[in-house]
Amino acid sequence: MNIHEYQAKAILRQFNVKVPRGKEAYSVEKAVWVADDLGGPPWIVKAQIHAGGRGKGGGVKVANSIDEVRQHARSILGMQLVTHQTGPEGKEVKKIFVEEGIDIARELYLGMTIDRQSSLIVMMASPEGGVEIEKVAAEKPEAIHKEFIDPTIGFLPFQARNLGFKLGLNKKQLREASIFMSGLYRVFVEKDCSLAEINPLVVTKSDEIIALDAKLNFDDNSIFRHKEIDELRDFDEVDPKEVQAARYDLSYIKLDGNIACMVNGAGLAMATMDIIKLHGAEPANFLDVGGGASVEQVKAAFRILVSDENVQAILVNIFGGIMRCDVVAKGIVEATQEVQPKVPLIVRLEGTNAEMGKDILNSSGLNIIPASGMEDAASKVVKEASK
Repeated sequence: MNIHEYQAKAILRQFNVKVPRGKEAYSVEKAVWVADDLGGPPWIVKAQIHAGGRGKGGGVKVANSIDEVRQHARSILGMQLVTHQTGPEGKEVKKIFVEEGIDIARELYLGMTIDRQSSLIVMMASPEGGVEIEKVAAEKPEAIHKEFIDPTIGFLPFQARNLGFKLGLNKKQLREASIFMSGLYRVFVEKDCSLAEINPLVVTKSDEIIALDAKLNFDDNSIFRHKEIDELRDFDEVDPKEVQAARYDLSYIKLDGNIACMVNGAGLAMATMDIIKLHGAEPANFLDVGGGASVEQVKAAFRILVSDENVQAILVNIFGGIMRCDVVAKGIVEATQEVQPKVPLIVRLEGTNAEMGKDILNSSGLNIIPASGMEDAASKVVKEASK
């Protein structure tokens, strides 16, 4: 789950992590009021969307007068902001964040995530702040310094000092950075983050360490114990199909292809997507109905797939273990009768009650193309999509 920058900074502030003063605004008038309340100039007017690269796309502006705040707010609110993370269609800006200006001496990078190889939390720091960390990793990997943290022990002072020394911080800055890093670690652990990224982390001319930008992502599986985080969800930033899928406990991610997939189990879903690509086509989604889906969940999944205008064929690939193939078949039949898809439907059923499921499909009188095996299913769905 993602949240906006202004929301992330409000959380950081709760853990004594320094951030600039600022407030969100949904209108030009509110933006002017916020700027006037903050005092200044300068002020920074920022578009709030769930994507990076906002500055390059024209979504971050510096204002040196109230008139400029008004002008920038008017130009950013309602714009279709295109960045490298939004795709060519961009995202509409419905809210902005007005912040006080900061007297910057240096820009650094600080981030935290889970290192899958070591099964530890890793804190990363780099003197290359304000630059995408992927670019730094590709061009100057030696500029990224890491400290691996055992969650049973926690983030230790010497680890903060190690990173601070590698960033070239002086004695006063080291103390500030140690407090900052410890606070960020607490946010990461206590809020069940999957990513905490401060880019840039700035050193001011008075030796303060401040998060000029902030990004927090949360583990979806932990949201049930963080109602305060769930309340920050912005449904304007989420694909409506993903919202609908969440209501039925379905794992759905929209992709750019033309072949819709409904599968049970994440491993099988990935394998299905791979074999579709191997046959020269592109999957339109990742959709895992889980190991014990009901007829209603299958119907909901089917409605989601059909609602994607890019879909030219649908592949249902079920290997029944806990999942019963006859339940899937009943869901497919009811959903097909209800939504009447205009694209070909290919179904492969194997495992528990597979023959019962096939009988239900065959006796339905519906135009459903059966498949046996992954290879046959992929070959048929790609062929049908290309007609």
